[in-house]
Amino acid sequence: MTSPAWRTVVFYVSGHGFGHAVRQIEIINALEASADIEIIVRTAAPSWLFERSLRRPARLEPFVPDTGVFQVDSLRLDADRTIDDAAAFYGELASRAEREAAWLIRERAALVLADAPPLACAAAARAGVPCVVVGNFTWDWIYQRYDTPLQRHPWLLPTIEQAYALATEAWRLPMWGGFDSIARVTDVPFVARRSRRPSTEVRAAFGWPVTQPVALLSFGGYGLSAASRSPVDAGEFVLVTVSSGHGDVDLDVRGGQMISIAEASIYDRGFRYEDLVAAADVVVTKPGYGIISECIANSTAILYTSRGDFIEYDRLTREMPRYLAAEYIDHDDLFGGRWAPSLDRLRRRSAPTPAPRTDGATVIAGLVRARVA
Repeated sequence: MTSPAWRTVVFYVSGHGFGHAVRQIEIINALEASADIEIIVRTAAPSWLFERSLRRPARLEPFVPDTGVFQVDSLRLDADRTIDDAAAFYGELASRAEREAAWLIRERAALVLADAPPLACAAAARAGVPCVVVGNFTWDWIYQRYDTPLQRHPWLLPTIEQAYALATEAWRLPMWGGFDSIARVTDVPFVARRSRRPSTEVRAAFGWPVTQPVALLSFGGYGLSAASRSPVDAGEFVLVTVSSGHGDVDLDVRGGQMISIAEASIYDRGFRYEDLVAAADVVVTKPGYGIISECIANSTAILYTSRGDFIEYDRLTREMPRYLAAEYIDHDDLFGGRWAPSLDRLRRRSAPTPAPRTDGATVIAGLVRARVA
């Protein structure tokens, strides 16, 4: 058997949004506490996200593994800044990979998982460590949308593609895009957080009504400040927001009720964010893999709006009606406060059947164990 000293698994996790971190946390939790597998996480995602959600030991190391997309807020991005930031980062890919390879060798890494920084693939190849890309997209696929800024950096996409080509394989999640340069790809089920608490318990704990429909607003860490500019008519729905102190939504609900929950209080009371998702009838959001997968796993409908010129949006919105009840609301109605018609239509819509598998974390954990056995 391989010596325990060589059973260190390193996760390189993009800090773009929360979705990458959330699904890798589920995979780490599925690995469970094991004396012969050490987990190290290199990421720019906020440490509190891991500290509140991890159920097994893992060493967190603040690290910038990629540049992602530059978000103005949850619904707007800056394509020029996105590509220029990526060019500055990947223009130094060789030296960054050399430093990371040396670090991986010092840490005696047995396996690298990347969601989905190309740097991890390049570094692992230099260190002689197998690397698996785990996610639903690759960054070359995301960036190819931005033709005009890419003209300033024609080498960028080939550089990223070449880095991904160094990966040993990919474990590809549903609703995917990219992966063209990775030779070996295995499709796996959704990785999703599933509530373990009864909805009645969650509603009682946070003062939600028992019988009235509830819509949970979920716009991640970038905020939605523009939504507060008009009174909101949500019809019969009670609106729930989670206050983190960063990009919070403060709505004027016309003729209805809004409940604000301090984010820390969710975890202080022994609950998790997915418990709120499961207890709500609808989640109001911009489409992202993390929130879509959670709504699928917890049988919650989605009211979604567009999120700017982001190619993943097209793929997600095309495929998600196969998996859950979904309704679109345009920015004029969202920011104008005309929510009731869309919420009412969504309330009458049933989720498609059969439900997809959402045990991807368990599947991937088994694959990890097999690779480091």
